[in-house]
Amino acid sequence: MGSVPAWARAYVACVVLLAVACLAPLSHLRVPWWIVALLAALYAGCGRVTLPSRPRGAGTPAAGAPGGETVQGMGTFLPVLLAGAFLLPPPAAALVALPGALLARVEQRPRGPRRLWRAAQLAVAVWAASRTYGALGGPAAVRTPDFPYALVPAGAAVLTFCAVLTVLDGGILALAERVPARVAWRGLLVRSLAPVAVHGLAGLMMAVLWRSPYGPVAALLVLLPMYVSSWVFAQYHRERAAHQATIRALVQAVDIKDGYTRGHSERVGRASVMIARELGMDDERVEGLRFAGILHDVGKLGVPTRLLRKDGPLTPEERRVIELHPEYGHEMVRGIAFLGEARSAILHHHERLDGSGYPYGLAGPQIPEFARVVAVADAFDAMTSTRSYSRARPVPAALEELERCAGAQFDPRMVRALVRALGRQGWHPAVTADVGPFAASGPGGPPGHPSGTVGRRTP
Repeated sequence: MGSVPAWARAYVACVVLLAVACLAPLSHLRVPWWIVALLAALYAGCGRVTLPSRPRGAGTPAAGAPGGETVQGMGTFLPVLLAGAFLLPPPAAALVALPGALLARVEQRPRGPRRLWRAAQLAVAVWAASRTYGALGGPAAVRTPDFPYALVPAGAAVLTFCAVLTVLDGGILALAERVPARVAWRGLLVRSLAPVAVHGLAGLMMAVLWRSPYGPVAALLVLLPMYVSSWVFAQYHRERAAHQATIRALVQAVDIKDGYTRGHSERVGRASVMIARELGMDDERVEGLRFAGILHDVGKLGVPTRLLRKDGPLTPEERRVIELHPEYGHEMVRGIAFLGEARSAILHHHERLDGSGYPYGLAGPQIPEFARVVAVADAFDAMTSTRSYSRARPVPAALEELERCAGAQFDPRMVRALVRALGRQGWHPAVTADVGPFAASGPGGPPGHPSGTVGRRTP
């Protein structure tokens, strides 16, 4: 666990000890061990589905953090775990989670601590859910004819399960991934509650059928549609991972070719997302704008490297060559269907509202909305990043310049959205290259250089 921070190691150790305490009463319990063994085997090996163990948007795991791993097997296929919480005493229900979690395939190192963390986390959560379910009379409610009453203790058990996972996940985010405490738990419960509730309903159906005259065989049939839906979900995540890999490869190629703007694409993607969320766009369009921001300069792959790395002014002919990069980029991504509207931003992010931009001189509403967003994000990052040929401007000065150029070069609506977003979230500009001999020439860089400066036609 050398790569895991000391406080995170202590935190994981405490959760493991808590899980051991939850399992301790097993030696004094008389439970139907065949049910425990069957459910544990189902959880560990009923399928080979790879799913992310952390809800989308919950943060990117650090390299050494025990949480956030991708597990193989039924790591997030929860109906079996929750059925165990509804059918078994709390210590036995907690035991159901251990074999699957400890044997799961883990992609990231350190693998041992990650497995141990996941096993302890699930054991504690299932124990708490089973305890809640029993305290509210859940086992008796399942056997009564008035079945809807059973939804109350089952719902409380699902809420408890989600709450425990949220508390533990937030702790590992704060300690292992150094996420600020004020945001570590933000949104975790809300994001996990709906999907876990669906799994909980399936688990309750399993428990009801298990206790019915139809027996365990009928209960196991509930798993079939859940498994199919989990497989479809896994396919979606594999496709999404392939999309991310495609984009990452293109961005890395641009960064290698144009060292002056290394990291610029990722920051433009981030700023574009901030604008999109401020405008109230749905998640699909926000994701599309992130792709657009990241890939807006992919056409530089078609521009001669000597022009991209030239430290002095460009000749008119050289500028015309560089101004072809939006068209090059559009041709490169034309066949990538998942980019959708992002392709129009790649082609038109250098158009200006007054019609003096390129490549087609579009004006006003003729310019696609995605392109207008990326244009603002691109100019903002160009002004607030230190490069070989320009010093970074302070964020307030950059925003003042954007507002000055709003209406002629930029869409005022997009500028206002960025100003509001930055007012709430702030911005932390990064250095994209060492300061070079042209740093003294000011925020705009040397005249004619492809720096993306504001207020004049630049690539």
